[in-house]
Amino acid sequence: MSSLQESIQKDQQDLLYHFREQFYFPFDQEGSLYYFCGNSLGLQPRRTQDYVLQELKDWSEFAVEGHTEALRPWVHYHEFLTEPMAQVVGALPHEVIVMNTLTVNLHLMMVSFYNPGKRRNKILIEYSAFPSDRYAIESQIRYHGLDPKETLIVLQPNQDNDYVSIENVSLTLEKYGEEIALVLIGSVNYYTGQAYSIPQITKLAHQYGCRIGFDLAHGAGNLLLNLHNDGPDFAVWCSYKYLNSGPGSLAGCFVHERHADNFDLPRFTGWWGHNKIDRFKMSAQLELMRGAEGWQLSNPPILPMACMLASLQMFSEAGMKNLRMKSLSLSRFLIQLLQSINHSKIKILTPINDEERGSQVSIQIQGGDKSIYTSLKHSRIIADWREPDVIRVAPVPLYNSFQDVFYLYDSLKSILEKNG
Repeated sequence: MSSLQESIQKDQQDLLYHFREQFYFPFDQEGSLYYFCGNSLGLQPRRTQDYVLQELKDWSEFAVEGHTEALRPWVHYHEFLTEPMAQVVGALPHEVIVMNTLTVNLHLMMVSFYNPGKRRNKILIEYSAFPSDRYAIESQIRYHGLDPKETLIVLQPNQDNDYVSIENVSLTLEKYGEEIALVLIGSVNYYTGQAYSIPQITKLAHQYGCRIGFDLAHGAGNLLLNLHNDGPDFAVWCSYKYLNSGPGSLAGCFVHERHADNFDLPRFTGWWGHNKIDRFKMSAQLELMRGAEGWQLSNPPILPMACMLASLQMFSEAGMKNLRMKSLSLSRFLIQLLQSINHSKIKILTPINDEERGSQVSIQIQGGDKSIYTSLKHSRIIADWREPDVIRVAPVPLYNSFQDVFYLYDSLKSILEKNG
């Protein structure tokens, strides 16, 4: 059986294939483009427009009364997102809240969970962390009057590659654990595509008395997460990548239930974190809600929440276990095809082990030859180039097919053969 025939057969057997028709694909004069950039911005679900139009309709008809009279009353809107979002990240409903944007939530969590002392004041971050995370972390360190050069510890990859082993994590914590106040790791590294083991790293961090949080920007809606049982202190994530809620949309936050009633944790507060029963009595005395809701600041923007609700309902229909199974099958098929090319120009940077990757496969281009990426673009493939030398592709299980993956491989193979 040829690889093309295999891809067709896999699509015919795919129980999630029908979700593909529920998304808008970018297109040109020849038709729909091949989209592999869901790790940067997810496609728009077709149902999103109806959800947003409903809120515009309710706004026009009810004005301020929409807070209580809208089809989905605005004053409760974030609650409609709680259960499906909790399912996506493997949490209890009261551990999850949709609010703000990712870096804002990261700052709020560091206010609560980074409390440096005289000896225990360092922060451990992943190798090649996303720049916004690093900027936020360094600013928090400076806010406490410390120097990032002395306070920030970076996990180092194994010798001669970009892979960070759990052994390296363990050795780093063994060396610095008594000095580390906070461990902050991206669940999937944005550059290499390596997925870190949340349960293992959480266990190690807590073993040394460190608080631990995860940036799930590339994990939420991608990995099969189990935050409640794995037990990190907190996690934050955006929703515009795998969660398909629109450019710059709202973010999510997880606070483990062991902190649900700890109102002594330092935090920045706002009126939406006040007891919802008495919120509109406008008391001068703040009464925080338990759980993640107590970290809310302001009343939420309804239109972005409508976009998110439309997408989250699709996740509930598909199921994260099914999505994860297809995701692994798609990336495994892609890796198998890429390995068959055997060209000196390309190297698969993402771990081959299923448990150490999500949807993204990072293809390293020897010599940083961006012309290969440009040629893929001319072949009607939307991927992503990251300096200095990586093409990131993410076959997303909700809308990518195995035939998409074959087309990507076949196009890359032809480009490499043409270039020599």
